[in-house]
Amino acid sequence: MAKIERSSTINAPVEKVFAYISEPMNLLEWLPSITDARDITGERVGQQWGWTYKMAGLSFKGESEVIEHIPNQRRVFKSTGGILSTWTWTFKSEAGGTLLNLVVEYTVPVPVLGKLGERMVLRQNEREADQAMANIKAKMEG
Repeated sequence: MAKIERSSTINAPVEKVFAYISEPMNLLEWLPSITDARDITGERVGQQWGWTYKMAGLSFKGESEVIEHIPNQRRVFKSTGGILSTWTWTFKSEAGGTLLNLVVEYTVPVPVLGKLGERMVLRQNEREADQAMANIKAKMEG
């Protein structure tokens, strides 16, 4: 499994950042390769939605489900389908702002992409994580 870890200090209250991350439709604003978020049901633990994600020019469809939801502290969701992943968000209030941490563990669909494609995708996903955190920061501070 590949792993990406990112942190960002955001000049916005933890409640605002947590609420933004907790809304699946907001994925379209901050995660560059998400092209679709749909069929959102539930709230908190058990919330589910479908998605379409572009990786290496290919579209993958899947579903996500929230498996842990501690308001303003932690939110974890697992994704299945075309790409298996676990997204763990932690939130910490700091001096009126938020320290946001993200750990994404995922499996690259190697049979589809091949070993050369896998290395390329790993680098691309690292850049995408940087862009995603920058997008969240800009949206929350704007």
